[in-house]
Amino acid sequence: MEHQKSLGRAVSCQNVSDRKQNMKKLRYLASGACLVLALNAAWATTVIPPTFDELVGKAELIFQGSVTSIRSQWVGEGAERHIASYVTFTVEDALKGAPGTSYTIQMLGGTVDGETMEVSESPKFAVGDRDILFVEHNGQQFVPLVGIMHGRFKIQREAQTGREIVATNEGNRLTDPEQLGKQANPFLQAASAISPVAFKEAIQVRLHKAQVK
Repeated sequence: MEHQKSLGRAVSCQNVSDRKQNMKKLRYLASGACLVLALNAAWATTVIPPTFDELVGKAELIFQGSVTSIRSQWVGEGAERHIASYVTFTVEDALKGAPGTSYTIQMLGGTVDGETMEVSESPKFAVGDRDILFVEHNGQQFVPLVGIMHGRFKIQREAQTGREIVATNEGNRLTDPEQLGKQANPFLQAASAISPVAFKEAIQVRLHKAQVK
């Protein structure tokens, strides 16, 4: 009889433990669902490709840089706990603001100890990448770039000519920055891609016009 009572208590304790574990899983899933909903809401407000004027005007910092390190870690507590990645650039050319000689952007997502949190359409950086970035609200929004991936322009070397060109986050060759966010196609493959020097000159012209107004 005593054995049956002990067994009953053990089963009861096990059931309580299982329920606690299940509740933890449910809380984790619920917090994950809330995070997805928050990301979807944020994405919906920034999915429209910005115009060249909007890119330059909204950016708090604009610079050309090379990725020197990427570090990911868990941050936050409870339902707010998530993985954040810190992408550090050596600043090669500052066009707007004062990023200093080195600048780090904080982004939602990354991989820590085999666990991955990935934000769809978020730019993916690698050490050695060279980019021109339009940065806004660093540390405050899940991707601190104007228009999310639209605020990142890659510097690549053209295979046919060997010259440096500018491409979008998706790898489309940029031909005319004035057509960004407009109906005309700024990525015509038949047209000559713009160089980083020419792109930065266009940015500086736009900045100068904004100061004159």
